[in-house]
Amino acid sequence: MSEVEDSQNTIGPVECPHCGNVTPMQIVSTYSQVKEYSDSQFPIIWDAGNVYELLACASCHRVTLRSYFYHSHALEPDEIEIRILYPAKRDAPSGLPDQISKAYSAANRVKAIDANAYGVLLRRVLELVCVDREASGKDLNAKLADLAQKGEIPSKLAGVAKGLRQLGNVGAHATLGELTPEEVPVLDDLCRAILEYVYSAPSLAQCAEERLNRLKASKAK
Repeated sequence: MSEVEDSQNTIGPVECPHCGNVTPMQIVSTYSQVKEYSDSQFPIIWDAGNVYELLACASCHRVTLRSYFYHSHALEPDEIEIRILYPAKRDAPSGLPDQISKAYSAANRVKAIDANAYGVLLRRVLELVCVDREASGKDLNAKLADLAQKGEIPSKLAGVAKGLRQLGNVGAHATLGELTPEEVPVLDDLCRAILEYVYSAPSLAQCAEERLNRLKASKAK
């Protein structure tokens, strides 16, 4: 069954980790490890154990595997911590400026829906990086070359950026062809390589330096 048909077997609306839409999710399968327990010293009986649920999104129809620990007495339903086991969550690179972070998030919301749109939006992320780093040039290709020349990105990463730009062009212009879901992981890796070099690495280095300085200060007292 590919669509939500039985409201008694649905949850939500919740955010689908695949397409990012907030929509009802159908529980297509449940595996429960909940068992009954008792205490010989007290007249108490309770149920506890892990529960695994396979959900289907009403929008993109892709499946999500989640789990939670159930205890009949210890927790209220809204206090249960739910873990998404599949798809594995990939956090955004750290240290991104707000505008670039928003553009990257917008791209990821369409990643599972339209590879062409994803490529176009990642190209926009690349353009925002050039604006943020004050790159010079008449077009994106020239701006990327300027970043490489100034040492903002290494020459090898400039080639990565060029590949991302070219794939973004394919997504934007029908006459150049069409991107497929097979290109999506490549697009993601190319974009992350640039963002992590330009923003995440300096951010992590700064955090490490600040912690080291605090450690030195505490030992000097």
